[in-house]
Amino acid sequence: MQFSEQRLRRLASPAVNTADLAHQLTMAGLEVDAIESMAPAFIGVVVGRVVSTEPHPDADKLRVAMVDIAQPELLQIVCGAANVRADIRVPVATIGAVLPGDFRIKAAKLRGVASSGMLCAEQELGLAEQSDGLWELPLDAPIGADIREYLALDDQLITLGLTPNRGDCLSLRGLAREAAAVFDLDIQLSLPSAMTATTEHQRDIVVEDTSACPRYVGRVIRGLRQASSPAWLVDGLRRYGVRSVSPLVDITQWVMLELGQPMHAFDEQKLNGSVRVRRANAAEALTLLDGQVLSLRESSLVIADDHGAIALAGVMGGQGSAVSDTTVDVFLEAAHFDPLTLAGEARRYGLHTDASHRFERGVDAELPRHAIELATALIIEVLGGEAGPVLEMTNAKHLPQRLAINLRRQRITRVLGFSIDDARVIALLKRLGMQIEASNDGWLVTPPSHRFDISIEVDLIEELARLTGYNNIPVTPALAAIKLAPRTESAQSLRRLKRALVDMGYQEAITFSFTEASVQQAFTPNLTPLTLANPLSQELASMRTSLLPGLLMAVRHNQSRQQSRIRLFEAGMRFLPKADGLVQEPMLAGVLVGSALPMLWSNTKTNVDFYDLKGNIEHLLSVARVATLRFVSAQRDGFHPGQCAEIYEGDTCLGVLGAIHPSTLAAFDVDGPVFAFELSQQLLALGSLPGFTPLSRFPQMQRDLALLVPLAVNADAVISSIRQHAGADLQRVDLFDVYRGAGLPEGYYSLAITVIWQHAERTLLDAEVQSSVDNVLTALADLAVRLR
Repeated sequence: MQFSEQRLRRLASPAVNTADLAHQLTMAGLEVDAIESMAPAFIGVVVGRVVSTEPHPDADKLRVAMVDIAQPELLQIVCGAANVRADIRVPVATIGAVLPGDFRIKAAKLRGVASSGMLCAEQELGLAEQSDGLWELPLDAPIGADIREYLALDDQLITLGLTPNRGDCLSLRGLAREAAAVFDLDIQLSLPSAMTATTEHQRDIVVEDTSACPRYVGRVIRGLRQASSPAWLVDGLRRYGVRSVSPLVDITQWVMLELGQPMHAFDEQKLNGSVRVRRANAAEALTLLDGQVLSLRESSLVIADDHGAIALAGVMGGQGSAVSDTTVDVFLEAAHFDPLTLAGEARRYGLHTDASHRFERGVDAELPRHAIELATALIIEVLGGEAGPVLEMTNAKHLPQRLAINLRRQRITRVLGFSIDDARVIALLKRLGMQIEASNDGWLVTPPSHRFDISIEVDLIEELARLTGYNNIPVTPALAAIKLAPRTESAQSLRRLKRALVDMGYQEAITFSFTEASVQQAFTPNLTPLTLANPLSQELASMRTSLLPGLLMAVRHNQSRQQSRIRLFEAGMRFLPKADGLVQEPMLAGVLVGSALPMLWSNTKTNVDFYDLKGNIEHLLSVARVATLRFVSAQRDGFHPGQCAEIYEGDTCLGVLGAIHPSTLAAFDVDGPVFAFELSQQLLALGSLPGFTPLSRFPQMQRDLALLVPLAVNADAVISSIRQHAGADLQRVDLFDVYRGAGLPEGYYSLAITVIWQHAERTLLDAEVQSSVDNVLTALADLAVRLR
């Protein structure tokens, strides 16, 4: 929102300079983004009247003008502008004037003719990017007046970055009201008086959807004459950052910027039958003012006549009923639309207009009639015409209800950390236009109709803090009764697990919690993800059911930037649709790709494999204090079936790890091989509590077993069987060699396993160890495993 400081001060003028005004508005929540001068610095330019012109004796494109600037003698100025002629008033840069760019005006001769100054265009004064000729001023411009004073060019244009809750400040009236509250000014903001109808001509109005449009006001004005927008209107719009288009469009824009009420003007002769506010029909089309053709959704609210839609309500008018320079009769409309009905409506069609920007944030429901009256007065002033009666359709039941809010003294002190005197509370709230009634423990406060953002008690407390000044709030230490949340001693924090991954060379990634539904099918094809009602884009339309798609896209992003060695992890939620609702499950996932070791002259160039990832996970789970750990071969969607395992603690599956399937990598446009894991944070956090075991003073007994194992039996089953049957003195079972190749029976492979026993109180006998070995071999025989 850009506005003119001078125009604001006509309504509310605090006794501070521009910098302090901007600072106080910012501290009150209306952040000032920029301040720029209305015009660049220049001096010595006055209003002049061209008395006469004659051709230059030695140049066809030049003319010699005699100019009156209210001095005893006329100035002779040579000018090459095509529109220089007698009886126009233009800016005149006199001898000694300094124009933008430090351009100094001196007495000169042009083709032998003396020239005592320069007639100026807007571009030469830095007020326009380009100009077609001299800047023609109004014929009543006072001759000899300083142009900066006459045009009020010593003005500052202030741009605010308003938050979505402050739609009430998207107008000069709203800003003046806010400035008066911030600086404690007593101002009276007058409303336009009603214009008496001078003709009975009107057009019927039918509001079919009163919940979406509880108030609609319209008026017909007939007999307009052709004219241009007056200079004050063009200049005023320029100070708001708006370009002049035509008188009718300019006036509706001016009303919106001054009062805050968007409105629209239809060419009355292009309308057919009644004006209706309704929902769009199936397959109904509308050509907008910008030429874009919309295929309307049935949920969209439209303004229509008997032949079809003529405007997308609260967004933009239609081309078929647009006003033009030849418009003679006009139908003005101003309405109050339900903000929730229009929320996101413009974006769904790829549009964003000043009207939709305001309606989505909420517009005062009391403004439509005032906007019609102001627009009527301006149209008749500029274009003449006869105004018909104002027709207003209102459904009070669906208008915003301003309910009283209970504001408690104790609550103010508790939230702000300091108390405010009762008189001060009442004064601050009254400055905001609140209606206040005393209650037992405080006040009943009713917000004004323009404050859509005030609905609960803390909203009022925020207003008190804002007007007090955040920088004036006393600084006191926060005091609160703190209860430490119980934490299981065996649990390991997520922060510690992240640090363990970082120690292993991983880097944390943060990806979107939503992605494209088709992308997630690679890992969770049997789940239908939750689809967002208003997604940022089609590629970010569904809540993720796995963290791996986001990480793979991060890998692609890095590989496209010549990064080949990538180790990433992410901790975040996945969103699983269940019969009883959406389940949010915290997960820890990671990807591993590229060389096993960083590039170094002493390192061999070896790419990571399944066992690199498995070793990382084993270390991570040891940090998480997972007591018993098993890796079970599995088949998971998205993973290579021969290089995928589920991770178990007892009978609980903690997650999965393995190589991503080549077809999945191709779908993500990622170069492989890529290894990945995904673990449940909740199960990792359970952990176990380590306990002390006394150290034995007696020697260990070790046996190495070379076993022939059927290909159908995995090593985990062999090791589990050994642990189960090796006796109570078993200390450790280690696999140290796997062999497949020549010298082995067909259908077998070889495992070399070290088994270690140790007794806590004595030295074991060979016979006892041999007995344990025999028990182990007997049990392994049930798996068709034998000594090699």
